Amino acid sequence: MLLGILSDSHDNIPYLNKAIEIFNQRQVGHVLHAGDFVSAFTSKPFSNLKCKFTGVFGNNDGDKLLLEDGFKNIGEIYDDVYEDTIDNKRIILFHRETLVEKLAGSGKYDIIIYGHTHKIDLKEGPPLIINPGECGGWITGNSTIAILDTEKMKAEIIRLE
Repeated sequence: MLLGILSDSHDNIPYLNKAIEIFNQRQVGHVLHAGDFVSAFTSKPFSNLKCKFTGVFGNNDGDKLLLEDGFKNIGEIYDDVYEDTIDNKRIILFHRETLVEKLAGSGKYDIIIYGHTHKIDLKEGPPLIINPGECGGWITGNSTIAILDTEKMKAEIIRLE
């Protein structure tokens, strides 16, 4: 299965539209957002997504109730952490980077996905560690997402510019 991964979109609707277009073109089976949507209106581009969606809140997400409401027909947004098994891979998704190393050493997960730093982090592992960088592109000037092939356990970073 292909997983679409993004983080720190920070209200940048044009880049969100590009990301969703790529996810749909590549026929990803599930999109994971590692937090910092920021405003509820960011749900609009995700309504065009042609697969399952899951996200977690980040530290800059404003009105969480409005965000949850905006995404209610799209997918779920979890408070801090999302854990699941997808395509027989144990995945954890969260926003802040503080526990990455401890979780990596636990042996509990095959894939660790996080955001917050706005910097790409791709470590093959095991476990595979992915920070897709920032979709919004506001801080680094680079708008990036990732696509992960869970069968090959290989992730690709894609620039949206």
